Amino acid sequence: MSQPTTFNPSRRKSRRRALDVLYQADLREMSPRQVLNDTLARMGADRPDHMDYAVTIVDGVADHTLRIDELIASYAEGWTIERMPVVDRNLCRIAVFELLYNDEIDDAVAISEAVELARELSTDDSPRFVNGLLGRIAEFATP
Repeated sequence: MSQPTTFNPSRRKSRRRALDVLYQADLREMSPRQVLNDTLARMGADRPDHMDYAVTIVDGVADHTLRIDELIASYAEGWTIERMPVVDRNLCRIAVFELLYNDEIDDAVAISEAVELARELSTDDSPRFVNGLLGRIAEFATP
């Protein structure tokens, strides 16, 4: 069994790219896989290496959306999934996928990466919200 990873700059690029795909899918009410396929087709042969993990994330979120969204809804005190900012909702989906289904990523790394991306891309309140929500999920809902 491999060791859990710490911060990896190419993984951050992967998460950002996966976030782009999930965000588009959410806004356009399309399947994440369709948006991903369109993105990969536009890249053609110029597909960067970090896309491999982005594909893993998007496929994983798509495969486990019901369970991931169920957990987010259960632990998001006072918020419904629909009311969350689209960026926050999809950052949480990525992190919950990593918490539950990717043993190669340390829980603390999954959470801190989501918080950092929320800090860069979302509202002033988002990092605290994302950190609290993911911390509760990591503590109570993961094996």
